[in-house]
Amino acid sequence: MLRRTHTCGELRETNIGEEVTLNGWVNAYRDHGTGLVFADLRDRYGLTQLVFDKENADDALLEVADKLRNEDVVAAVGKVRTRVGGENPKLATGKVEVVVTRLELLSKAETPPFMPGAEKGDLPGENIRMQHRFIDLRRPRMQQILQTRHRVTKITRDFFDKHGFLEIETPILCKSTPEGARDFLVPSRLQPGEFYALPQSPQLFKQLLMVAGADRYLQIPRCFRDEDPRADRQAEFTQIDLEMSFVDRDAVLEIMESFVRELWSQMTGYEAPAMQRITYQEAMDRYGIDRPDTRYGLELVDISDLAAKTDFKVFADALAKRKGVVKVIRVPGGAEKLTRKLTDGYTEFVKQFGAGGCAVTKVTEGGFETGIARFIEPIAAELRERVGAEPGDTLLFGADGYSVCTKALGELRQKVAEDMGMVPEGLWNFLWVVDFPMFEYDEASGRFYAMHHPFTAPREDQIEAFLNADPGDRDAIEGIVSDGYDIVLNGSEIGGGSIRIHRRDVQQKVFNLLGMSDEEAEAKFSFLLRALRHGAPPHGGVAFGLDRLVMHLVGTDNIRDVIPFPKTHTGADLMAGAPSGVDDAQLKELHIASTWKPPAE
Repeated sequence: MLRRTHTCGELRETNIGEEVTLNGWVNAYRDHGTGLVFADLRDRYGLTQLVFDKENADDALLEVADKLRNEDVVAAVGKVRTRVGGENPKLATGKVEVVVTRLELLSKAETPPFMPGAEKGDLPGENIRMQHRFIDLRRPRMQQILQTRHRVTKITRDFFDKHGFLEIETPILCKSTPEGARDFLVPSRLQPGEFYALPQSPQLFKQLLMVAGADRYLQIPRCFRDEDPRADRQAEFTQIDLEMSFVDRDAVLEIMESFVRELWSQMTGYEAPAMQRITYQEAMDRYGIDRPDTRYGLELVDISDLAAKTDFKVFADALAKRKGVVKVIRVPGGAEKLTRKLTDGYTEFVKQFGAGGCAVTKVTEGGFETGIARFIEPIAAELRERVGAEPGDTLLFGADGYSVCTKALGELRQKVAEDMGMVPEGLWNFLWVVDFPMFEYDEASGRFYAMHHPFTAPREDQIEAFLNADPGDRDAIEGIVSDGYDIVLNGSEIGGGSIRIHRRDVQQKVFNLLGMSDEEAEAKFSFLLRALRHGAPPHGGVAFGLDRLVMHLVGTDNIRDVIPFPKTHTGADLMAGAPSGVDDAQLKELHIASTWKPPAE
């Protein structure tokens, strides 16, 4: 093979007169029919125009050139000259071209199902591209994403190396533990009837590394959760995983914030200001969600005291519930832009979050019109003052128990912002959300769940209250604040973590509140509880979602764009054909059998 001397994105005017060798794929082919052939040669670095003409090429070379087609792989030798016909300003190499004197066809390509150089509108559906991901990845956009992903991991390793972190690998074959998403299970051949789990995160191992004295840990691990994929979530994903010993929350947030600011500075040139911190309660009260997008307003306003003065049955029924509230969103200019069709659709939209509907009214010079205007007339003046309503605004109301009302309006807030065109482009709004509750209560199962995970510590000033809390006192348990924290960017959680539990008595009580007896906790987490008996330092950390970071940096809302070989929404690898059946002999070796039966036709 003719080995390249330059890449296809490298040549400039300073190379004019040099003989060079290029390797790559034929990106485009143009035969002018006069013994003059042009071909654009592409590699990951760019494009260079090749020229074949009678003055510099013999008949054999022209015959080979005449048979070139898109995606053929070639090696070309030739001399660099000024581009005849003028510069192509769209190309970095647009001032030069290579007059080919020798050509080697390295691989002949069949006609591909789509061209890597196709514009976005000419690309086939995502399933076709995923079946031929090796072609899809040739597209310049995908090559740029791969390079961005590489740069993010390189910057990450360099930054944390400078701050004393050790990159340490943790096991892929782990023990299955409860309280998270479903595990992917791996049967053991050598331990019949026993199973490993693929790690949902390296959480417990990185905590054990702190007990082991590693002090500062970094890993960029693959993680696995057997849950339904979404636009911003895959069952197989990558984290930037970190842990530190002898730290409090402020110490963790300071270094992690420095990392994010450094990453954005190097990747985008944006110098992020110091990041705002708000509490979980403030986020829920104002935005209805624990990952608020603060690029626009539309904040939730509590009007429960005013609603109690009306005779509107919807308000009265809501306020009679445990922690019942009435909240409202003021939409500036909504009276003109939010059509009846849109506002009617909001009622159906909030129902998917457990709400009964969404009441609406418009603000006019004289008061309120349409919707529930007549019901809120007794509180008209107070309501206008409370929410800052102006003529031309629309008010959207939610009324229910606190959690249902705030969640429904929080989701609705984001939809309204999109419908109103209120989400600004090119703006990065980072913030920390802190002081999460330790637990949340599930009405359906009648039990508590850990809001972050069972290894999150109570906030330092809450430890004694937590240890003394009566397990039967729901209000007391729900009032315990954890030392958990999330970092949010434009309404997307890009990382989260906590100060961990390093005291065995605190960890034991957490397990008990989650419904585990001492015996059950010992059976499932004996290695952790044993470690906590042998001198565990205070420690905490963060896991950033690498895929989500890259999504923000390249400007996509589809996680499959930033994972080289992603799965579909059903967890299928359309290119390789996974998952797939296996031989009975393999199953027999593993001492397992499938109980699945194909549905009757």
